[in-house]
Amino acid sequence: MRKYFGTDGVRGRVGEFPMTPDFAMKLGWAAGQVLGAEGVKEVLIGKDTRASGYMLESALEAGFSAAGVNVALVGPLPTPGVAYLTSTFRADAGVVISASHNPFDDNGIKIFAQGGHKLTDQQEHEIERWLQVAIDGGMTCVRSDKLGKARRIDDAAGRYTEYCKANLPGHLSLNGLKIVVDSANGAAYRVAPAVYSELGAELISIHATPNGININEHCGATSMQSLRAAVLEHQADLGIALDGDADRLMMVDHTGTVVDGDELLYLLAKDAKASGYTGGVVGTQMSNLGLEQALAGLEIPFLRAKVGDRYVMEQLKATGWRLGGEGSGHLLSLDHASTGDAIIASLRVMTCLLQQEMILFDGKQGMVKLPQTLINVRYSDANDGDPLEKDQIKAVVNQVEAELGQDGRLLLRKSGTEPLIRVMVEAIDAKQARRCAEQIADALSA
Repeated sequence: MRKYFGTDGVRGRVGEFPMTPDFAMKLGWAAGQVLGAEGVKEVLIGKDTRASGYMLESALEAGFSAAGVNVALVGPLPTPGVAYLTSTFRADAGVVISASHNPFDDNGIKIFAQGGHKLTDQQEHEIERWLQVAIDGGMTCVRSDKLGKARRIDDAAGRYTEYCKANLPGHLSLNGLKIVVDSANGAAYRVAPAVYSELGAELISIHATPNGININEHCGATSMQSLRAAVLEHQADLGIALDGDADRLMMVDHTGTVVDGDELLYLLAKDAKASGYTGGVVGTQMSNLGLEQALAGLEIPFLRAKVGDRYVMEQLKATGWRLGGEGSGHLLSLDHASTGDAIIASLRVMTCLLQQEMILFDGKQGMVKLPQTLINVRYSDANDGDPLEKDQIKAVVNQVEAELGQDGRLLLRKSGTEPLIRVMVEAIDAKQARRCAEQIADALSA
């Protein structure tokens, strides 16, 4: 079992272990030991707009240098942008300093292997082995003539912008579309508005003025109220919401209604099927039952992976399928990007709509979502053990499952990025879903 790597790299509160400069330096050194042995000579490092990114960037740079690995710094750039540039520059691996949708005082470190793909579990285990060596005082440094060097890449954002734009077919444009984009004061604050406006859209850009501490603050893909209001105020055709590192996409139709990852995945799958796609779709344990039912109606196979886009990717590789995603907005279209890319996913959605001369409201039709309630319960297992293993919690769970029967679904899982237990209940009736979820949440909080 991994000690430090969660579902999406290493995360934590800045200034508290493991998100300290000392740990970051040792992680860079450990990653350098593993990746260097695999032939990595240069690592590309990008970040989002958190103030702590500067500190962690410098610490990682020191660690990689001590391991004899060169570093290329790209500054603020979406996670998928780092993945793309990792595969196109001479860099052999990439690092993103970001806590994605978390508050500004959290941060995280994600590492990409060669080709811009996420590390395998085996690679993460090996890095953790070397990391423990460093923590125990065994960190070494190569000879001065072997130290890694650092360089800054000034045109990284421009390169990634052009790459994104190329995902809208040449015969199409966004001319005539009024779009509101919410960049979450995050890594895409420059790139996203540039992509949509250069493709011809009439653009209203909101939450694109990062100050180091306002990332994801009442904005972006995890807080849709301001985007909904802006779409209605400006009478826009649609709204696009990104999260802090721009790997999650949520959208809003012209009525101000949120269109989530499950609905967008259905729209993409429906279009792919009509265009001759013969594969299936990978969702997660959290994917709405309505998505599974709608895809079954189209005779599109569907599989559920563990929560986390890394596990969706694993299933896609195992099946050879090309489409997958999560309700939270991680969407994978492997014919167009090696990882979840919110900007490219939005362009794929708009490509489908433009080609069919359809608006977003119409494009999502055909899928009926079951009412779903999700409650996050914060916990600490320092003294009390795993709350999910307590007899009183199991008794409440059994009671709820018996009530739901075949007409609903219950899922309890620990977050891989925060000390939270996610309580998810689906039922035919929204009030029943809410009541059952609150029943379990109250028991966990007691």
